[in-house]
Amino acid sequence: MESLSNKKKVLEQKPLSFMERMYLPAIAKGMGITISHLFKKEATIRYPEVEREFSTNFRGMHSLKRDENGKERCTACGLCALSCPAEAITMIAAERKPEEKDLYREEKYAATYEINMLRCIFCGLCEEACPKEAIYLDGPIVPADYLRKDFIYGKDKLVEAPLEMKK
Repeated sequence: MESLSNKKKVLEQKPLSFMERMYLPAIAKGMGITISHLFKKEATIRYPEVEREFSTNFRGMHSLKRDENGKERCTACGLCALSCPAEAITMIAAERKPEEKDLYREEKYAATYEINMLRCIFCGLCEEACPKEAIYLDGPIVPADYLRKDFIYGKDKLVEAPLEMKK
């Protein structure tokens, strides 16, 4: 079969000299590169002792925000779950009871809100889809764990602590 461009590259092989056949220049060149790497700056970061500086658009662990009165912003509209391409977010909506008026902003709230961190791809689409600005990816790195069930984060891990009311 002939090539489409009809261009041919002719390769010429010169015979090796005596020094090249001994491979000494190649060994010396390789040793020079290896020794030069000993004096360069380390590429790795010693993580537990030294923390890496993150960029401004870093997406960390999810957090469900509260408003200025300490009420949860999430109204269980489900837009974050619909926009999630990995289908990592699940929620169950419930009606607010009269005694829970100081906990939730709207009549409807997320009774259970879970994010499977093993499925999440940290794309930020849930953050963009939320009309109430209730979910943000502003937390730290998701910590490592041994069990799969420990990567399903509920409201206990996601909802930020209420602000202390100033008197």
